[in-house]
Amino acid sequence: MKRFYLLLFISAICTQAIAQDNYWQQEVRYNIQVALNDKKHSLKGDLSVDYINHSPDTLRYIWFHLWPNAYRNKNTAFAKQLAADKTNTKKTTSNEPGFIDSLRFTINGQPAATESDTAHIDMIKLVLSQPLLPGKQLTIATPFYVKLPNYYSRSGYNGQQFMVCQWYPKPAVYDRKGWHAFPYLDQGEFYSEFGSFKVDITVPAEYVVGATGTLQTQPELDKYKQIGLQNSKNEKAVTYKTTTPGKRKTLQYYGERIHDFAWFAGKDYVIRYDTLQLTQDDTIDVFSYGQTSGNKTWKNSISYIKDAVRHYSQWIGKYPYPVVQAVEGPSNLSSGGMEYPMITLITSPNAKEEEMDAVITHEVGHNWFYGILGSNERDHPWMDEGLNTYFQFRYEAEKYRSNSVLGPMIPPYIKELPDSAFQERIYEVLRSVPADKPISTASTGFTNKDDYGIVVYLKTATWMHKMETELGRDVIDKALQSYFAKWQFKHPQPEDFKKELEEVSGRNLDTYFALLDKEGKL
Repeated sequence: MKRFYLLLFISAICTQAIAQDNYWQQEVRYNIQVALNDKKHSLKGDLSVDYINHSPDTLRYIWFHLWPNAYRNKNTAFAKQLAADKTNTKKTTSNEPGFIDSLRFTINGQPAATESDTAHIDMIKLVLSQPLLPGKQLTIATPFYVKLPNYYSRSGYNGQQFMVCQWYPKPAVYDRKGWHAFPYLDQGEFYSEFGSFKVDITVPAEYVVGATGTLQTQPELDKYKQIGLQNSKNEKAVTYKTTTPGKRKTLQYYGERIHDFAWFAGKDYVIRYDTLQLTQDDTIDVFSYGQTSGNKTWKNSISYIKDAVRHYSQWIGKYPYPVVQAVEGPSNLSSGGMEYPMITLITSPNAKEEEMDAVITHEVGHNWFYGILGSNERDHPWMDEGLNTYFQFRYEAEKYRSNSVLGPMIPPYIKELPDSAFQERIYEVLRSVPADKPISTASTGFTNKDDYGIVVYLKTATWMHKMETELGRDVIDKALQSYFAKWQFKHPQPEDFKKELEEVSGRNLDTYFALLDKEGKL
C-alpha cells in the first residue's frame, strides 16, 4: 500500500513538471519601415515578420489583425460597440475614416493567398502554401498603407500631433486554446505575441517622436537628452529645433521581449529627461513629451514616472526595459490614458497634481500587467486592469492618502489614518458600489463603459484587497513577485495566478476565486 501511494505521489509530481514543461508560445520578429505623410494624415510602410511556430501543432494558416480597418465605416464591430453604448459621449465615426490597404502578402518571398473574414474587415486569414510544422519558421512580408482617422479612440491625429497605435498588420495569438482572432474594440483591449521589433520611422524633420523601444539614432537621442535635461531643471521650456527644416529624417527603434509597438509624433512636444537607478548596476532612461500649452502639472511628469517604476519594481518585480516614457496627448473622453510597452499616452488635460500622478502611475503600471505579464485582455480584463488598479490604489494611499475614485469626498480625519486603516475605509466604500456582473466577465460581456469600469477595475481591486486582508500584504506581495518571476514575457491564465497565490500562501483559495464568478457585490 505504501508503495502504491508513493507511486501516486511521484506520478503527481511528474505530471506537474510535464505540465509546466509543456508550456509554449509563438514568437515573432518584426522589421518595419514606415513613413508619415503629415499633410494627408497617412502612413506608408513595409512589414516583414519572422513567425516561429513553437507549438506542437502544424499550422495551415495564420490570422492577422488589420485594426486600422475598424475605423472604416459604421458597420465594424468597433463602430457598433460605440453606437450601442448609451453612456458613450464621443463620436462613433470620424469625418475622415481610417483604414489599411495596399496589402500584398508574401511568404518566404512567394505570393500568398488570403481569405477575408466575412464578419470583420479588420481581420484576414493568411493561407500557407506549405504547412508550418512544429519548430519551423517562415517570413511573412507585405507593403501597407494606413489612413489615420481623426483622434477619437486610440489611433489617429489631432492637428499636428499623431497617435500611431494598432497600426500595422499583426499576427493574432495562437495558444493552447487555439487562434484568438478578434476585431478591434474600444472597450476591451489586446492579446499579442511576444518578440522583437526593429522599426524605422520616417517623419518631417520638425517632428519629435516618442516610441516603444530604444532610439538607435544616436544624434537624435543625444539631442533629446540634452533638451530634456534642460527642461527638467528649468521652468522655461526649450523646444526642439531641427537643423534641416523642410527635410525628412528616419529614426530607428529597437525593442525585445515586447508584444506591441506604438509611436507618437508632434511638432510642439516639450521633451523632459532624467535617469532612474533601479539597482547598483541598472539605470534606465526616463522621457516625457508634453504640450507647450498643456496641463501645468505635466512639469512633474518625470518625477511621477520614476516614482511609479520604483513602486511597481519593489512590489511586483524589477522593470526590465532600458527606457520608460509618457506622452501628453489631446483629450480623450473614453479614458485618461492608454498604455503600450515602454510608452504610454496620457489624455487627462484637466487633472490636478494627485490625479495626474495617479493616471501616469496607472498607465506606467500597465508595463507589468499587460506589457510583461501578457494576459488575454479580451477574455480576462481583470487580470490587467483590475490587478493594476489594486496597486494604483495602494500607491495613492501611501503617497497622498487619496483615492482617484472617491477624490474630494474623503474627509480630512480619514486622511490622517495610517495607510492600512485608510485603505480599509476606502474599500469599505468601494465595496458598496453596485457591480452586477461577475469579475470574470469578458470584455465583450459589457454593454457600456460605466459597468466595465466598475466591475473590471473597482470590483477586482476590492477582491484583491479582500484577499490581502485575509492572507496579509506580505503574502500577496510575495505571491505577485513569484507570479511575475515565473510568467514575465508569457501569457498567464487565471489558473496560473491562482496556483501561485496558493503555493505561496499555503492555502486553498477556491472560495476566494469562486468570487470571480459572483454577481453583485462581493
